[in-house]
Amino acid sequence: MVDRSYALYRAGSLAARTVPGPLADAFAELGGRAAVNASPAKKALVEKNIRRVVGAEAPQREVDRLVRLSFADYARYYSESFRLPDMSAEEIDAGFTCEGVEHVVEAVATGTGPILVLPHLGGWEWAGFWLSLVPRVEVTVVVEPLQPPELHDWFVKFREAIGMNVVPLGPDAGKAILRAIKAGHVVCLLSDRSVGEGAATEVEFFGEVTKLPMGPAAISLRTGCRLLPTAVYHTEYGVHGVVRPPVTFERTDKRLRQDITAYTQKVTHELEGLIRRAPEQWHLMQPNWPSDVVEDGADG
Repeated sequence: MVDRSYALYRAGSLAARTVPGPLADAFAELGGRAAVNASPAKKALVEKNIRRVVGAEAPQREVDRLVRLSFADYARYYSESFRLPDMSAEEIDAGFTCEGVEHVVEAVATGTGPILVLPHLGGWEWAGFWLSLVPRVEVTVVVEPLQPPELHDWFVKFREAIGMNVVPLGPDAGKAILRAIKAGHVVCLLSDRSVGEGAATEVEFFGEVTKLPMGPAAISLRTGCRLLPTAVYHTEYGVHGVVRPPVTFERTDKRLRQDITAYTQKVTHELEGLIRRAPEQWHLMQPNWPSDVVEDGADG
């Protein structure tokens, strides 16, 4: 028996690749807006996240508007991503603009690949495809397991089809990332959420302490690779990437774990700035702070 969520994703992919792009995006955004009230738990989490970004003083009407836009933007992300394998390099390039791409080029030129540290925001799949097709750099992405397994396998094949090297999150992910960096790959790591049993450290994120992945900072200290805070935003005309300069950090006489935490905190502040540019495009829909778990009774 085919899992319902898997069937829905396959159907969505077929629709997005059959219907003209602008029309597919419009339908997707309408569906995303309709989904706001279909999942009260996700709506509550998104509202809390938006409130963390815009502050307690923001009018509730504005927060409600941003929540609706967040669901709509998440739907647009899927609609666009599903079409990517059928698009040419010229089409991908025409729909993408980027500021700070020189930081990626300079890092790759050293022979040691950089880590792009990203939040779950906007259209990051488009940017990964652009990197692999236009400047033609090797891109490696780390993905968390999805349920059911056939849905996970489908997404792996999808990402491989758009030119990415896929590393499953797990015990061997660290070694795979090290190999990719040494080979000069651009490694993309979504770093605004700690997943599963992965190594994490406590940092302050939008004014509240939580745990975020310590892998990027640990790998950077070990290899010397550059950490480039990055976000990819949907615009009226396409997708726009922003790559920040490398986060600088020098080892101190403290314990390695303390340095990793301090380095991760610097990266986290950069992610905050990128998210603040477009909080309505932040697609974080799982518990991410201790207060989320306590209040929602969820385990992440």
